[in-house]
Amino acid sequence: MSSLVVVRHGRTAANAAGLLLGRLDVDLDALGRRQAVALAAAVTASSGPIRTVVSSPLRRAVETAEAFGLPVEVDERFIEVDYGDWDGRPLSEVPPEVWSEWRSDPHFSPTAGESLHGVAARVDEACRDWAARAGDGSVVVATHVSPVKAAVGWALGADVNWTSHVDPASITRIDVDGGRPRLRSFNETGHLVGLAAG
Repeated sequence: MSSLVVVRHGRTAANAAGLLLGRLDVDLDALGRRQAVALAAAVTASSGPIRTVVSSPLRRAVETAEAFGLPVEVDERFIEVDYGDWDGRPLSEVPPEVWSEWRSDPHFSPTAGESLHGVAARVDEACRDWAARAGDGSVVVATHVSPVKAAVGWALGADVNWTSHVDPASITRIDVDGGRPRLRSFNETGHLVGLAAG
């Protein structure tokens, strides 16, 4: 049986400010770097042999992946959703009617952006590929909110949607047996207890 350990990157200043953060390429903040170290220690202690560490190409995910101290393979399919014209802007600026449609329709794409359905299609393919390569070990995937939700959707055989919360530096575990995924845990954050902000 193989395992995908899907982790969200540590905090960034944009996350802390409540901005929509899609394809903008920013670094972790000081707390985010501490979160990445704690995350890597927790996964290493609990996941058996790690075969590969995979990352989105964005710096915040790569920095999180590098905390494992292993070679990192970049997979573009794990990049964050493209928020298009809303990238880098406060969620409060999105008109209520647009936000309502965005939350209810996985095929909705913001102007110059990407739909959650599009994210799910590429993440499903990536999860199948990496699960097949994991053998009887684990593959760690350092990624973002929407790809984490898409990976959970893949494991559950459900559409990806906005109705779950994914914390920075959280851990989600998916076991794969005979090609069949099974969600084992979602949004683990116990390893972050006691980390000071700032």
